[in-house]
Amino acid sequence: MTIATILVVDDEAQIRRVLRSTLTSNGYDIVEAKNGEEAIRTVMREHPDLILLDLNMPEMSGLEACRKIRVSFPGPIIMVTVRDSERDKIAALDCGADDYVVKPFAVGELLARIRSALRRTITDEPLPKIDTSELTFDFDRRLIVVRGNRVHLTPKEFDVLRLLVVHQGKPLAHKTMLQTIWGPDYAGETEYLRVVVNQLRKKIERDPARPSHIVTEQGLGYTFQLGAAETKKHSNRKT
Repeated sequence: MTIATILVVDDEAQIRRVLRSTLTSNGYDIVEAKNGEEAIRTVMREHPDLILLDLNMPEMSGLEACRKIRVSFPGPIIMVTVRDSERDKIAALDCGADDYVVKPFAVGELLARIRSALRRTITDEPLPKIDTSELTFDFDRRLIVVRGNRVHLTPKEFDVLRLLVVHQGKPLAHKTMLQTIWGPDYAGETEYLRVVVNQLRKKIERDPARPSHIVTEQGLGYTFQLGAAETKKHSNRKT
């Protein structure tokens, strides 16, 4: 079994020591960085599977570090911070974080969130493909092309889009999407999903304010749909 490598980024040496002890005792390999600049270099050198990133750091904030790391790092990033406001959570998610853990945290909760973030859905079913004049989605190759331009998605954006496309034309409830992608303990974290959907719309829709593909189902959740012309072209290409 492959051992996951976790990068712990925190300016407090005591926090890094506690996390190293906890995570190594649970079977993970640990690398450390004490600030954002060092974290960026460590990501390029060590290629970790997951990053635990402190939000409050001197010089380069955790938000800025997350934004820069996300440009080249496709894996999960979990923010670990004392700040617990909804505004802070949304800012972290907007920068590309996948999850947000508040200090002080229970060790069991942190480990569960790490396991959830590292978990990958294994299926024998072929993933759907979209190939229209507007959109090309090849989930097996992680290829997303919008109006001729390749688009980079964060891991959570990719997972949300894939789930919606798998259930194309069928409304998916917020709770279902959150529990499927983030895990069973996230059924009420609707702001996580809202932030990711808003970012997806900015990358995919012609007019994110009036989306035609990722459509809100009031009081329920979201539906992915193609326009009538796109659906006809998509059907013709499949035959």
